[in-house]
Amino acid sequence: MFDGARRRVVSLWFPRLASDRALRARPVAGPFALTLRADNTNRIHCLNPEAERRGLYRGMAFSDARAYCPELLSRLADPMADRRFLTGLRRWATRYCPWVGIEGDDGLVLDITGAAHLAGGEEAMLGDLRQRLCRGGLTVRIGLGDTRGAAWALAHHGEGVAPPGEALAVLGPLPVAGLRLDADSVTALQRLGLRTIAQLAAAARAPLARRFGPGLLMRLDQALGTQPEEISPQAEPPHYGLRMNLPEPIGLQADVMAGTARLLARLCDKLNRQETGARVLCLTLRRIDSQSRHVELRLARPMRDPARILPLFARGIDEVDAGFGIDQLRLEATQVEPLPVEQISHAGPDRQGRVADLITRIGARIGLENVQRFLPADSHIPERSFIIAPAAFSRPETGWNIPCPRPLIIFPPEAIAASGPRPPRHFRWRRMRLTTLRATGPERIAPEWWLDDENWRSGMRDYWRLETTEGRRLWLFHTPQNPGWFVQGEFP
Repeated sequence: MFDGARRRVVSLWFPRLASDRALRARPVAGPFALTLRADNTNRIHCLNPEAERRGLYRGMAFSDARAYCPELLSRLADPMADRRFLTGLRRWATRYCPWVGIEGDDGLVLDITGAAHLAGGEEAMLGDLRQRLCRGGLTVRIGLGDTRGAAWALAHHGEGVAPPGEALAVLGPLPVAGLRLDADSVTALQRLGLRTIAQLAAAARAPLARRFGPGLLMRLDQALGTQPEEISPQAEPPHYGLRMNLPEPIGLQADVMAGTARLLARLCDKLNRQETGARVLCLTLRRIDSQSRHVELRLARPMRDPARILPLFARGIDEVDAGFGIDQLRLEATQVEPLPVEQISHAGPDRQGRVADLITRIGARIGLENVQRFLPADSHIPERSFIIAPAAFSRPETGWNIPCPRPLIIFPPEAIAASGPRPPRHFRWRRMRLTTLRATGPERIAPEWWLDDENWRSGMRDYWRLETTEGRRLWLFHTPQNPGWFVQGEFP
């Protein structure tokens, strides 16, 4: 038997978390709703009380909602922002107790056992919770009980407090949906006449277990405290920041680099334990006049090798004005990415690592976004067969997956005087008279019908690889639908 009488759990339910968060940022007057696309239809995801009073509800088609309420104001929902906001509320709730977890997408659970007296008792704690949350513009429903299940049921269906040891007396009148059951089980229980938790607790357990499985009775026992249920608090993310206070001010670059090296070694040890690597590092140098100077280092790829990172700080530190001296150094990895352990090859040095270091050094001068590379794109159209992406935020590809070779040099089509579907024997291009020696082709490429490209309005193209007696190797195409010949590229 689990003794839940000495345990006290609070459940916080935010029924309008998404809309409350959106209205905190940009308040509006009147009915308001957030929409989310589901089943190829925009539906109401969350709405404010005034919209509910107009007869709107969650899951309603947005077109129907506008027909019922023409003055309805709406925005697109952002579930990721809602999750971040709930995570921030979880951190805020640790002011009341250390054991705080996230309950679903719109709730929190707090284990306040032994902590209520610090806030003046349970009643004072709940009152302070409600007052602060309502002042912040959040709608909240609060339940308090001996167990997590009892607190959840009270928050969602009763909003009240269950005195210690009286869970069944308080939960009895609540519907069976308060036991965190799925909708099918709730409907089946209601058809059997078991509509409240008290009726369910008084029913024979063996037939219920045979029909609904052990999950139904487990939820009932968890709510009544006869079976334990843990509250797992969300772990705080690791903080990658270190600080060094100096007994005497320093100002030489060598001294600052030496201090940075000590901080960097400790920071990289922590990154190594977490199997992460730093992408952005910020070194803060506090002068004795209380002003700070920042040196930001953006890396081309995640790194945690202090020997490779430290020289990259030299240029930024050299440009810092130390004033009358620096008395504090603080190093923080403001952006980290997973960096699992890799097997080191014996074949030779890490060429990718050396390229990343070069990109970092160049990017420190001109910006990482300005160091770019060509990447293949999934298109047969020559002009769209590649994209340009920042080298620091993309990975090199092995090559283009194309059936026929493409020239290294591609330029806008240049018309030449020729006729017929076969490549011309003699033609002039760029003031040069050329003679065809060998022609390979054609490769027919049709325009992408879903894109309107002015250059391809002439229709399909037949591409030829042409070798001339003068040594030029050209890439030509013919447009059958609008006859004409053009040169678009040159092979080396």
